[in-house]
Amino acid sequence: MQVMSEGWYEISLKMHRKYGGKIEVLPKVPISSLKDFAVWYTPGVAEPSRSISKDPDLSFELTSRWNTIAVVTDGTRVLGLGNIGPEASYPVMEGKSMIFKYLGE
Repeated sequence: MQVMSEGWYEISLKMHRKYGGKIEVLPKVPISSLKDFAVWYTPGVAEPSRSISKDPDLSFELTSRWNTIAVVTDGTRVLGLGNIGPEASYPVMEGKSMIFKYLGE
């Protein structure tokens, strides 16, 4: 059984190095020129922000809040690894995020 575990560890390390992690953030909106930022950022973003300030429930309609999570850790209690610190826990947190995204859609 130990040989199989070591094989998975070696493959995992190789794949983490190849991809530089497991997750990325990509825009959902079309961006074809710098002018698009006037809609998605400033000055256009002011109107959704003003609307949400009047009715906070609109944040579920006008932002990705309805389908967003945060995985936060200081790395002191990582399942199966213990106190490994925040940097070393990052691959585990990326994996959790990937699982939530994959299984949550």
